[in-house]
Amino acid sequence: YTQVGALIDEPESATAQQMGEDYPQLIQPLQHLHGLYKALRKAREARGAIDFETRETRIVFGDDKKIEKIVPVVRNDAHKIIEECMLCANVATARFLDKYKLAGLYRVHESPKAERLETLRAFLSELGLVLEGGDKPTPQDYQTIFSKIRNRPDSEIIQTMMLRSMRQAVYTPVNEGHFGLAYTAYAHFTSPIRRYPDLLVHRAIRGLIRSGKESTNIQRVEAAQVEKAEKWSPYSDQQMVELGEHCSMAERRADEAVRDVTDWLKCEFMQSRVGEVFTGRISSVVGFGLFIELHDYFVEGLVHISALPGDYYRFEPEKQRLVGEKSGRSYRLGDDVEIIVSRVNLEDRQIDFDLTEAIDAPDKPAKKSHKKKAVVKAGSDTPAVFKAKPASKAVKKDKTKVKKKKKSASRPGKKERAKNKAK
Repeated sequence: YTQVGALIDEPESATAQQMGEDYPQLIQPLQHLHGLYKALRKAREARGAIDFETRETRIVFGDDKKIEKIVPVVRNDAHKIIEECMLCANVATARFLDKYKLAGLYRVHESPKAERLETLRAFLSELGLVLEGGDKPTPQDYQTIFSKIRNRPDSEIIQTMMLRSMRQAVYTPVNEGHFGLAYTAYAHFTSPIRRYPDLLVHRAIRGLIRSGKESTNIQRVEAAQVEKAEKWSPYSDQQMVELGEHCSMAERRADEAVRDVTDWLKCEFMQSRVGEVFTGRISSVVGFGLFIELHDYFVEGLVHISALPGDYYRFEPEKQRLVGEKSGRSYRLGDDVEIIVSRVNLEDRQIDFDLTEAIDAPDKPAKKSHKKKAVVKAGSDTPAVFKAKPASKAVKKDKTKVKKKKKSASRPGKKERAKNKAK
């Protein structure tokens, strides 16, 4: 990818020149492929597909097998060429399944739910943005917002909220299209060695090819043996429904396993940094506190609501912020803050932060041992509000208000914390 990226973006560079010497026969085909990629990108824009520029990270290990650093993944046009080619293969496959009514699995991404749209629109309105489309916005409506925020400093936060408004894609034998990619039919075909839905699709296609059915879309070698399609794809409609549900569940389980291991590694990485001060950005606001992502390390931790300075704090989900009842002080999604790493629990995958301003506050009570919750990402519709036993009538009137000094209040467990975090 690095060599091809250099060939495309920096043809005069030493890397590109060396590739030209080593693989002269590949230069022109790669240039043609890049031209195809640009045409496919234009087609993607024309149909209104959503094109989020999400940031991924990778963990770099040192010779001692410990984390040396956490860095963002850099994508160049070489990566994007492969991505577009895979999309073409997947779309062609889905159309083939649909045309011949084969028992396979589609990759379906439904449009957002009404309640999530309401939350997103309330958030966008605070920023002077409007998501068009009424009850059924199109991918183009989403992409229009993205185009407007591309150069804004808070674009990453807005993208995060837009992603949270969407549903998770699933596997199903019923074709309902793919909202995010703006395709009427989409399937997974390109990775049968690691994804079972892809293998099921290959079996369905192979069953048709070996069945002897005549079609201009099917080509066979002369000696091809005709066999029953059921030999290669022996699944009833009900079995395919069950397989789709199982594969969707297994995908979520695999994602959770990856997150769990990654969280463990990041906790190990931060163990030696307890007591150190960092800057970060509020990446999520929930009823029980603030999740902060550190700028330099891409690690998240929680500042619990009970650790915020000198006030009762009310969670306002529509504005994605916590607001002090008396002071009016607010902590909002996207705000930059300075924190100190206060605690790391490797076993529970928990990283706790304190705001430096809270530590310096004169009215902050003596520090007690408290168990804050950590960062695990998951999907959920509705964030719960952290509830503490009220100490006054004023607090009783609003169960979302929590007195800072009451650190004895119960805290959300791991599953509830993950559910609230990803809302």
